[in-house]
Amino acid sequence: MSEKTKKLLLMNLPYLFVALFATKFGQAWRLAAGSDASGKLLHLMDGLTAAFASPLPSFYPTDLGVGVLLAAALRLAVYVKGRNAKKFRKNVEYGSARWGKAEDIKPYIDPVFENNVILTQTERLTMNSRPKDPKTSRNKNVLVVGGSGSGKTRFFIKPNLMQCDSKDYPTSFVVTDPKGSIVVECGNLLRRRGYRIKILNTINFKKSMHYNPFAYIHSEKDILKLVTALITNTKGEGKEGDDFWVKAETLLYTALIGYIHYEAPVEEQNFATLIEFINASEVREDDEEFKNPVDLMFEALEKEKPNHFAVRQYKKYKLAAGKTAKSILISCGARMAPFDIQELRDLTAYDELELDTLGDRRTALFIIISDTDDTFNFLVSMAYTQLFNLLCEKADDVYGGRLPVHVRCLLDEFANIGQIPKFEKLIATIRSREISACLVLQAQSQLKALYKDNADTIIGNCDSAIFLGGKERTTLKELTESLGKETIDTYNTGESRGREVSHSLNYQKLGKDLASVDELSVLDGGKCILQLRGVRPFLSDKYDITKHPNYKYLSDYDPRNAFPIERFLSTKLKPKPDDVFNTYSVDLSGDPKTAE
Repeated sequence: MSEKTKKLLLMNLPYLFVALFATKFGQAWRLAAGSDASGKLLHLMDGLTAAFASPLPSFYPTDLGVGVLLAAALRLAVYVKGRNAKKFRKNVEYGSARWGKAEDIKPYIDPVFENNVILTQTERLTMNSRPKDPKTSRNKNVLVVGGSGSGKTRFFIKPNLMQCDSKDYPTSFVVTDPKGSIVVECGNLLRRRGYRIKILNTINFKKSMHYNPFAYIHSEKDILKLVTALITNTKGEGKEGDDFWVKAETLLYTALIGYIHYEAPVEEQNFATLIEFINASEVREDDEEFKNPVDLMFEALEKEKPNHFAVRQYKKYKLAAGKTAKSILISCGARMAPFDIQELRDLTAYDELELDTLGDRRTALFIIISDTDDTFNFLVSMAYTQLFNLLCEKADDVYGGRLPVHVRCLLDEFANIGQIPKFEKLIATIRSREISACLVLQAQSQLKALYKDNADTIIGNCDSAIFLGGKERTTLKELTESLGKETIDTYNTGESRGREVSHSLNYQKLGKDLASVDELSVLDGGKCILQLRGVRPFLSDKYDITKHPNYKYLSDYDPRNAFPIERFLSTKLKPKPDDVFNTYSVDLSGDPKTAE
């Protein structure tokens, strides 16, 4: 029996019983004495007594007909009543919004404390991406909004870094660290738990590990992704120029990087080589036949490999006339001006970050950025672009779609790291690969200024949203609207004076914002608002990090726990281009001392 048939049968079963019961009335009329209707009415009670003497229904044809007619009349009455029924929502006429309770969040919390993402003092979210009950499955993307001084680092970033003890769900962290304070405060805890520590410092290059974007190029599509990230985050302030010049620059960068990747030695695959190529690309307006060293280099490559990827791109660039080509080179030189700094060339000479290994074993990567100057933030954007792409590809190609170690990106001051190309698509797809992004902003308007129309898509892909406080009007209005309205009772009193004094009292219901704009603007500094998809919002206390079991390992508890960045980096080997050495990989996953 199909589900549809079963449902139809159950719905009409009561009318079947009514029809069988109503046959008794047809039987009573038939058994009543009398030859006409008046006589049968007179003796109807005797007929009813005789009919109900037996509990079984009557199957006499006329009796069955009476039963069917009465059941059909009842079904028709129910249908008409249902069509014309008035819809009442008692006490929620103007809105059903309310604050969430403990039982609302309970299905989403893992019983083991370490296996959760900390959201507030009382609310957490399990790290399990595939819970037993699929309806409680939520992605781990979190949107955190809070004004300056609202405690974004103290109440969200640090508590989640302290969640590094989970054995069921091992996690790597990528942390945007404004001013470099987070690594100092939390670095020792992570190292104590067996984490590899990686540091990219865009404030002081001498206190940074090396990062070479060229080290992660493995195919032609990687070249295009790197060029796109470079172009997007080095366009400068003001209105963007003609699209022609951007596309022309893209062709030249693609050709040069393609040549470097496929033809240059490994030690020369970096931005320093790219700058030298651009500097050597001399153009003479009065001599169209002039060949600079780069032209000669590509001509030699074309003779050897006519269908080479870099050759094809360079030929398209060379279609530009002398004056146009010179303008393109000037634009390229201006865009790549930061790489004229020797310290930046040294930083990108080779790679130590190993971005493609973050999903293999527990690692903590701290990316230190300036909160006042964004000159070198394009490096950060390129790092994140490559990170997401590398991890997604590795999850698909190596691990069957899921990384063995979850990678959590705690993106503090997200609006200051530059624009990550196609981030609205990345944030929608990384969940299934065991990657999550926590976007920390001062106001939602920052996200809209950076990603324009795609900002709403990014926000929509964050199943959790936390408001820590602030006064930005756009954020407050959108939050008020999303919280909804509740139905409240009001009463009005009135007094009329004339010859006689009369009083009136009027009761009514109306809708009120669960939290109005003015209420949100004066939110208690110790309170926050949590919104989890599919659950009522929560007005809760911010997380108290002093109550966390790992708090005693932070420098907040004891200054002696401060992570010594200089000493840590000084122990790192600094190879020269001509050095030859062997590398060894040691698996310590089974060592009990490492696990402690």
